[in-house]
Amino acid sequence: MAAHKKPEPGTMTDRNLALELVRVTEAAALAASRWIGLGKKNEADGAAVEAMRKAFDAVGIDGTVVIGEGEMDEAPMLFIGEKVGAGGPRMDIAVDPLEGTTLTAKAGPNAMATLALAENGNFLHAPDIYMDKIAVGGGLPAGVVTLDDAVAVNLRNLARAKKCEISDLVACILDRDRHKDLIAHCREAGARVMLITDGDVAGAIATALPDSEIDIYLGSGGAPEGVLSAAALRCVGGQMQGRLLYESDDQIERVRAMGHADPRRCFSVEEMARGDVMFAATGVTSGAMLRGVKRSPHGATTHSIVMRSHSGTVRYIEAHHNFAQKTWTPT
Repeated sequence: MAAHKKPEPGTMTDRNLALELVRVTEAAALAASRWIGLGKKNEADGAAVEAMRKAFDAVGIDGTVVIGEGEMDEAPMLFIGEKVGAGGPRMDIAVDPLEGTTLTAKAGPNAMATLALAENGNFLHAPDIYMDKIAVGGGLPAGVVTLDDAVAVNLRNLARAKKCEISDLVACILDRDRHKDLIAHCREAGARVMLITDGDVAGAIATALPDSEIDIYLGSGGAPEGVLSAAALRCVGGQMQGRLLYESDDQIERVRAMGHADPRRCFSVEEMARGDVMFAATGVTSGAMLRGVKRSPHGATTHSIVMRSHSGTVRYIEAHHNFAQKTWTPT
């Protein structure tokens, strides 16, 4: 038997790993889909977490969850530091088994199961606190937008780079009270604003999708979601910056303990997700990026996306699942 060829530095060990990751997000999406519209976001999240955790048992990696459901004492499954996989190369894992728990509970758009994979040590270790974010798609001058510039300056520079008027730009922002001033500044500058109730990973990624109407993503959201967004944008040449936000001195000390000497540092997309990165997501409910799970009496159809930074490829996968012999009753 021929010896296994050693992978090149900075590259994943096996292209088939991409399909394995999609199977993991498919499992989470299928489990969560049974709770769509039932008004039980915690149950939907729990089902996605359990299914994703079990699916990882068949993936040939030695994985460590660095972005997960929380700390070990707060999350019984897929907690930060948990080991997953069937054995193999050491990998960092970033997961959000159900991005959009409230969206799922209310049958809203854009809920999805997501995960990202990088070689060991290549994901930013970020606690579950807020992060200020700004993201744009690919094909733009480096540093075209930054967190240090005013909103109007960023919009003006982006419009100039895209050879359009500011009034042609659409900014995607989470609909939160904390964003009132941000929304007002965007509109005062002349840009249109698309408000979303949840799902800021999808909002950030949409800036890099050719059929999307979103030009820029702005605002604060979860830091774990920020790392997942950065992983996806790395695969398609998008730009992103993130700066951690704090509500207490304890959070600042926690970040320092995770190895970040400057808690106020602004992280680039390359610093949040380095090296060869893979990103996978499966739609739970239909949205701008993915179709949701479509169930039938005998099975279901899923729609997924998988991206890889090394090759720059983006693949959409439609899968048909037959589980006619399985039954389920919500409790």
